[in-house]
Amino acid sequence: MPQTLKAQHRVPERMAGLRLDQAAAELFADFSRERLKAWIKSGALTLDGSPAKPKDKVYGGEALALAAEIEEDTRFEPEDIPLTVVYEDDQLLVIDKPPGLVVHPAAGNPDGTLLNALLHHDSALASLPRAGIVHRLDKDTSGLMVVARTLAAQTALVEQLQARSVSREYDAVVVGVMTAGGTVDAPIGRHPRDRKRQAVNDSGKPAVTHYRVVERFRAHTHVRCKLETGRTHQIRVHLAHLRYPLIGDPVYGGRLKLPAGAGEMLKEILREFPRQALHARKLAFMHPESGRRMAFRAPLPDNLLMLLDYLREDRETMR
Repeated sequence: MPQTLKAQHRVPERMAGLRLDQAAAELFADFSRERLKAWIKSGALTLDGSPAKPKDKVYGGEALALAAEIEEDTRFEPEDIPLTVVYEDDQLLVIDKPPGLVVHPAAGNPDGTLLNALLHHDSALASLPRAGIVHRLDKDTSGLMVVARTLAAQTALVEQLQARSVSREYDAVVVGVMTAGGTVDAPIGRHPRDRKRQAVNDSGKPAVTHYRVVERFRAHTHVRCKLETGRTHQIRVHLAHLRYPLIGDPVYGGRLKLPAGAGEMLKEILREFPRQALHARKLAFMHPESGRRMAFRAPLPDNLLMLLDYLREDRETMR
């Protein structure tokens, strides 16, 4: 049975001059541009209470209101993929995603994703955009994600993300020895030459990452990052911009760095580490129905624990 979605956003001043369909694509990010364009044409998505055309310009301050029926999405098949469910109720799920699991089907990954696993866990999620997924982790990043189970919960969680009231904290292990923590406030957008990468870019979207040192090693640092924004590859791009790329990052990682005199086991681990050393350790938000603040933590996975153990052993041995 179709569900009725109602949502509203006010166009920020920074979007002045954009087409309506462009502004809608950013504000209603859970939906494809084609679907939003169809809703604009049908009158389901209005501009200041009136029908409009996709190519109409926005000037900032207008109210975009969406009232549309969501049909069940039958494009994706449920798949029996194990999930680590940290918490669930009738409004939401909190998942501890393993590394290696793609979140949403795409051209290179048509199946075997978190979305397929969610549809197997709860077939009713087929009636929600993206099966209730409201934010993503990269394929090789592990850790916590929240998934909505109702349209109302999905709308509320997306609004919290946009208002920056969702707290997201990550553990990372980087190449290089940091002297202190700090904040990176640098916009992120598409790399000018490589469309598969992101980069610090003056024409990108605002992006803010806070970081602090947890533990220093001889040639590496365990850091803890807190996001204010949620841009694609944000932590990976920001830390690489500081010249402290993540261990194991195949895109932004740069050259391998081995501590002088390191043992063979540590050298092998650093050479062969199978993914970027990044884990979403903490997630906190307001429950969309009760309004209660909820906070969750996910322990470091085994490969990160082992990496830290060998870095610690190397530091103590060489003292």
